[in-house]
Amino acid sequence: MSLSMITRVPSARLLSSIHQQLLLPPAGPLTVPTRAMIQGEYRRPGEPKEDKPPWQKINFNFNKGLEGIKKHFMLLKAEFSERWVGPEGKPVLEHMLEQNRVMWEFRGPESLEEWTVSSDHEIGGQSEAHLKLGKNNTCFLYGNLSSTPPRDGETRYSGYCTMRSKQPLFSFDRKKHHDWSSFNTLHLRVRGDGRPWMINIATETYFSHQRDDIYSYFLYTRGGPYWQDVKIPFSKFFLTHRGRIQDLQHNLLLDKVNTVGFTLGDKADGPFQLEIDFIGVCKDYAHTEEFAYEAYKRNPEV
Repeated sequence: MSLSMITRVPSARLLSSIHQQLLLPPAGPLTVPTRAMIQGEYRRPGEPKEDKPPWQKINFNFNKGLEGIKKHFMLLKAEFSERWVGPEGKPVLEHMLEQNRVMWEFRGPESLEEWTVSSDHEIGGQSEAHLKLGKNNTCFLYGNLSSTPPRDGETRYSGYCTMRSKQPLFSFDRKKHHDWSSFNTLHLRVRGDGRPWMINIATETYFSHQRDDIYSYFLYTRGGPYWQDVKIPFSKFFLTHRGRIQDLQHNLLLDKVNTVGFTLGDKADGPFQLEIDFIGVCKDYAHTEEFAYEAYKRNPEV
């Protein structure tokens, strides 16, 4: 077929003629693999595959449903009443002049229900972490740390234990955020065993790829029988993503705080313990620093 004839032939006929000359089978419709459209949940090596449909995992309990409805309507009633009084049920003037606020005070078993404990045991590790009410009516976190990785052929590092507060919720499971914009310091009263801990603060994110962003800082416990009051300015917290410090740092968003956590991963195998009396925030007028780290543009303008 000459070049002049090719330019006059429609595209459909041209493709069919090329297939016939090259003895190729006709091109069929484009198919997309099923896995590309429906992605299953991640399953660690060695774990059995769960074939149950999602609706079989739901516990249909009529009494539990009535209790949930009653709970959410009571929360909704409290929300409407607080709007007429002030933020968190306090008068507006008291809220503006507030200089200290205790966020978590461990004075009974019900106070431990606001926290969750996890460790590398969930991914096949050997570390253990437990939470109970101490003898002094305080939060007592204890367990055993093991840096031995699981034998799954994939995990290379292991050895962590963590304690994290639950996400506060409004009625009907709507997200609620802690507003600490009036304060500049985190205040703790703790008693540890000399190990270094990492304090983690998670805030509300605007994009899905930021859900693992956490602001962290170190907590050095002295050990021994004496309590220590720790005050950490919020300007000292640095941004991390999945445990890696980020080059681009920015301030902690204090008006949308979701959770606070404590993580131990110092690679020192053995037992550990951390006792917490209260966790609060305060306004330190002597601290005037806005941000302790260098903030720069990744691609500066020329």
